[in-house]
Amino acid sequence: MITPTDKTFLNRCIQLAREALEAGDDPFGSILVDANGTILQEHRNRIHTESNVSLHPEFTLAIWAEKKLSPADRASATVYTSGEHCPMCAAAHAYAGLGRIVYASSSEQLKGWMGELGVSEGPVAGLGIKDVAPGVSVDGPVEELGEVVFELHRLRQEKIRDGK
Repeated sequence: MITPTDKTFLNRCIQLAREALEAGDDPFGSILVDANGTILQEHRNRIHTESNVSLHPEFTLAIWAEKKLSPADRASATVYTSGEHCPMCAAAHAYAGLGRIVYASSSEQLKGWMGELGVSEGPVAGLGIKDVAPGVSVDGPVEELGEVVFELHRLRQEKIRDGK
């Protein structure tokens, strides 16, 4: 169940996604929150600006958490993200032993949006988190945030078409 606090954290993820878009990256942003509601880390997508396809914010958070947090702290933490984890990020999340995931928009929504925008499917199947990491607690999507996330992806495709 999505709470008002969850929505506040998701809105921060969308702000990070907007920052990624403005920097020239795909619009994704994520935060890691401990059991007390304190933001421990936040990241945005950096795959283009850093020329590294693994620099998804969810993946970066999983690596940081595994290095810096105890197993108990990882298990009680929540990852909030603007878009549902891709298979790489879902696997990293599960292997790191992180807790709940809350996302604003789903992989299925993204697939539909990309089709609507004329973007062909990528080289990796758009599996949902539960298909990759069935033991992870997941909440999302949040319907009222979907249009905001879609607009970021629309703007990204516009920038790509304009050569920016």
